[in-house]
Amino acid sequence: MRVGVLTGGGDCPGLNAVIRALVRKGVQEYGHEFVGFRDGWRGPLEGHTKQLDIPAVRGILPRGGTILGSSRTNPLKVEDGVRKVKENLAKHEVDALVAIGGEDTLGVAATLADQYGVPCVGVPKTIDNDLSATDYTFGFDTAVNIATEAIDRLHTTAESHMRVLVIEVMGRHAGWIALHAGLAGGANVILIPEHRFDIDEVCGWVESRFKVRYAPIIVVAEGAMPKDGELVTKDGTLDSFGHVRLSGIGDWLAKEIEKRTGKEARTTVLGHIQRGGTPSAFDRWLATRFGLHAIDAVSDGDFGKMVALRGTHIVRVPLSEATAKLKTVDPALYAEAGVFFG
Repeated sequence: MRVGVLTGGGDCPGLNAVIRALVRKGVQEYGHEFVGFRDGWRGPLEGHTKQLDIPAVRGILPRGGTILGSSRTNPLKVEDGVRKVKENLAKHEVDALVAIGGEDTLGVAATLADQYGVPCVGVPKTIDNDLSATDYTFGFDTAVNIATEAIDRLHTTAESHMRVLVIEVMGRHAGWIALHAGLAGGANVILIPEHRFDIDEVCGWVESRFKVRYAPIIVVAEGAMPKDGELVTKDGTLDSFGHVRLSGIGDWLAKEIEKRTGKEARTTVLGHIQRGGTPSAFDRWLATRFGLHAIDAVSDGDFGKMVALRGTHIVRVPLSEATAKLKTVDPALYAEAGVFFG
């Protein structure tokens, strides 16, 4: 078979590990050929490719980002997009397509597979860990480790100056990074999108922390919202999947805390630092296993599926199930963190 591979959406650590595993097992055990499509769905839409063979994937395991490039292109929103994708797949004699991505990338794959008969297999990646049907996505562990290290470093400067430090982390509309990094880093307040916060309650926790001569650390997910406020965005523009650019809740929160408590507050926005650099050992392990099992699904002709982690096992689930809804933080998990607030 001739197998196409693409990586779409935001980059994250572990993408290259998937590509490497796909190619190594696909060539060595199945005798497949591979073609990489550049820059996410823009590749099959415009016919841009990159050679993928064993020499091309040597040494890429520890590298962050993706050797194929990525973009947030949505071929379903492009005039004649589906036709162009199918024509370019046929032109490059592609028998099956492996799409590595998050909710948006795999949502396109699900539509192409279910409605247009394109033979697709999905691999779940996102630092947000918000894809349903899989316990974890690769990229998440690395992002949490980076955020936790940042919190560790901020504790000392917060206590040196006795000021409030607000750390804004990614996650869009899911609070997984904030919850995991906040607990691991010993944050005094964790604010997530799944639970609207009361700014007066937050200020109460801040003041109680100062009473025992400790400076508060607040971790806030970029999609968190106050009870009486709205989602904070950079601007009103939308990407091709209809998403707004989030960020700014950290600055808003710091200003409100200063105004209400009189305590000095500063904000650190981690932003794309959470996406960059070498993947953690767990993400390399998980991404590699996903790649190995994805090429098995291709070889079995089991299309319209996504590989997923369930416990310690890799299973196959329908792409439509995996992209049907976001996986958000369970209220019971968030309640556990509340023990450490204030």
